Amino acid sequence: MGYQVLARKWRPRSFREMVGQGHVLKALINALDNQRLHHAYLFTGTRGVGKTTIARIIAKCLNCETGITSTPCGTCSVCREVDEGRFVDLIEIDAASRTKVEDTRELLDNVQYAPSRGRFKVYLIDEVHMLSSHSFNALLKTLEEPPPYVKFILATTDPQKLPATILSRCLQFALKNMTPERVVEHLSHVLGAEGIPFEEDALWLLGRAADGSMRDAMSLTDQAIAFGEGRVQAADVRAMLGTLDHGQVFDVLQALLEGDAKGLLAAVGHLAEQGPDWGGVLAEMLNVLHRVAVAQALPEAVDNGHGDRERVLALAQALPAEDVQFYYQMGLIGRRDLPLAPEPRGGFEMVLLRMLAFRPAGESAPPAQLKPAGISQATADSPKAVADIVATAPVAPSVPIGLPAVQAKPIFAPAAKSEPESKPEPLPERTSQTLAADDPDLPWNTPAAPEPEVPVQAPAPAPEAILDTRAEPPPLPPMPGPTPASAVPPAPEVDTEVDDNGGAPIEYQPAGMLRDDDPPADDEYYPAEADSSGYGFLDDLASHAAEPVTPAPPRLAAEPATGLALRWLELYPKLPVSGLTGSIAANCSLVAVEDGTWLLHLDPDQGALFNATQQRRLNEALNQHLGEAITLKIELIRPSQETPAQAAARRRAERQQDAEQAIAQDPFIRQLAERFGATVRSDTIEPLDTLANQGE
Repeated sequence: MGYQVLARKWRPRSFREMVGQGHVLKALINALDNQRLHHAYLFTGTRGVGKTTIARIIAKCLNCETGITSTPCGTCSVCREVDEGRFVDLIEIDAASRTKVEDTRELLDNVQYAPSRGRFKVYLIDEVHMLSSHSFNALLKTLEEPPPYVKFILATTDPQKLPATILSRCLQFALKNMTPERVVEHLSHVLGAEGIPFEEDALWLLGRAADGSMRDAMSLTDQAIAFGEGRVQAADVRAMLGTLDHGQVFDVLQALLEGDAKGLLAAVGHLAEQGPDWGGVLAEMLNVLHRVAVAQALPEAVDNGHGDRERVLALAQALPAEDVQFYYQMGLIGRRDLPLAPEPRGGFEMVLLRMLAFRPAGESAPPAQLKPAGISQATADSPKAVADIVATAPVAPSVPIGLPAVQAKPIFAPAAKSEPESKPEPLPERTSQTLAADDPDLPWNTPAAPEPEVPVQAPAPAPEAILDTRAEPPPLPPMPGPTPASAVPPAPEVDTEVDDNGGAPIEYQPAGMLRDDDPPADDEYYPAEADSSGYGFLDDLASHAAEPVTPAPPRLAAEPATGLALRWLELYPKLPVSGLTGSIAANCSLVAVEDGTWLLHLDPDQGALFNATQQRRLNEALNQHLGEAITLKIELIRPSQETPAQAAARRRAERQQDAEQAIAQDPFIRQLAERFGATVRSDTIEPLDTLANQGE
């Protein structure tokens, strides 16, 4: 017999020879051992993970001459015929080439016949998602209730294309992709048994190239053996797959680490000699950077699958973690933009040069610091200078914009004393808060009893002398509530001063009422509503804010439903209506039934939703439910008895009231209210049935 490829020669012939898929094998073995056999199985997964192999093993387990078992003997005639693919009662069907409904009907015509040799007739339908919709429909009944001697095994790589009716009739098993570690372990066993020398690095290359498929890994191994003249070596496998030598990738990263542009371009030149796929080179760089990041987080998690574990650990120690993340992100963006470059090599070089140009600052550069807003760079670098500036900065008095600086008069002018020996004390440093606290023109700073005015006998002080006769400014009290109009003190007299040039007197306003713009015209004022307190609009706002906002209660019916109205309440939930038609029916009430004619009264508030189409649909729904032809008439008259919508609103209100009473009577809630003064917001209480409906 000629050469047999590794994928067929090493195909598992029993469950114990299977690699991986333990979650599937456990269920199948227990079912076979306990004789709990389903009539239809569905295996899903990518190519080459063992779907057909498991199906053939199940066929042997069901028909082995030793009996139904999870460990077939493998030596009887049935087991040998299944392994050789010539067992008559194992019917393998390629759904990709037999998609027509005629093919499916021909298959189902033979289902009624008993098996020829075995206990069960096993139908293995591969790539079942390729069947047409008519084929699935033809298969449904037989798949749900096949004869007791028939078993269906379906396999597919795309289960999303299967109808839900097929999925619900099968036991579903999702097979997992093979990890590179498991592939390498199995390839080591196979090559060792075949006596073929190999390098572990080569097996890792094959394991990653297989992309989760064990069959692909075996086929690539066959190709590598032929390419390497009976040996599996890393250099040959790399040349066969067109992958790069990791050493060259490390050379590029080392030049990037050292900031050597010349060495970086020289490494790219060495790569170009191999004519690589530059997108693949970037992908290899990203893989190495990923392993470096893993090594920085958890060094023991780095494997030696590439034979470069020491170089990865060394690079992880040399590269800062933020640099690794920066290079990885820039490599991802560069790989995305590489097809847009005029030349692939030039695009790759630009990615590296961009990494070099925008690399984070080294250790010699000072770490970046957040600068406070409003402070210059020179000031921000010196914390002591900031403190000195804040401590010595003067506070300029507020002056109206339109006045010259030399004529500015201090807001708080000292009152001249009759005793010449008394000296005023200097005013302490002022801030905006203390100025507001000291302003006598503000309502809350007005003293209880106004002090008598003292005549001014001394000339006005210089503008720069800001003095205060009070020994200590009163603290700023909290904002008081509105006061009666009678208690509001009279407006203070306007301070005037005649300038040196003999001009008109200059008026000064209190600091809290200074304006930079002209006062509005008379026609821009809006008179406020009369209010005894003077702040009526504030009272209205406070009262409205204090009141909880509750939705308007639904309109209740004038009378409870009786007679025909009660009959409509019982009939409404059974009608096949929804949407606008359902809303119309919910707001109607049955008032008369005579000679096959039903008269409904509809709430006029729902008149905007009502039209001839809604009436016709509601009439058809009634005919369908009652099984007889009636004539429906709807008049826009407010129902005098309860409608279904009003009944539902009443029930909701009753449930809400019961829920609020239950909360109010709860001992724990009452204890909280008594001890801590807690209050319950009724708008946050919802009945349990409402919450359950929302969860659904």
